[in-house]
Amino acid sequence: VQLQASGGGLERFGGSLRLSCTASGFTFAYSSIGWFRQAPGKEREAVSCIDKSDRATIYEDSVWGRFTISRDNAKDTAYLQMDNLKPEDTAVYYCATSLRGYCTNDMVYWGKGTQVTVSS
Repeated sequence: VQLQASGGGLERFGGSLRLSCTASGFTFAYSSIGWFRQAPGKEREAVSCIDKSDRATIYEDSVWGRFTISRDNAKDTAYLQMDNLKPEDTAVYYCATSLRGYCTNDMVYWGKGTQVTVSS
């Protein structure tokens, strides 16, 4: 099982980025995918999750209305569209899966993170 997050970078306040999570080694279409982030000096937090039926859950209130999770099963890829970025969104973003079709907190496989930096 492999997950690779990409698409991070430096963006200005109010800008947008789209993160991608490319998966391999498991049946992507049957698995939920979660996005997490960890800011410097802070604990990792769950941002959003999408289940096998395309139902999305937002866990982090601060991103409500700004971040959108989606998936493309034909490409074995999940996305996190991040709009109206704020400096407090600065973090390393990770994607992960439990291999279950529903969203859960007990992720088993994690990808390497991608750094998102938002300047004020």
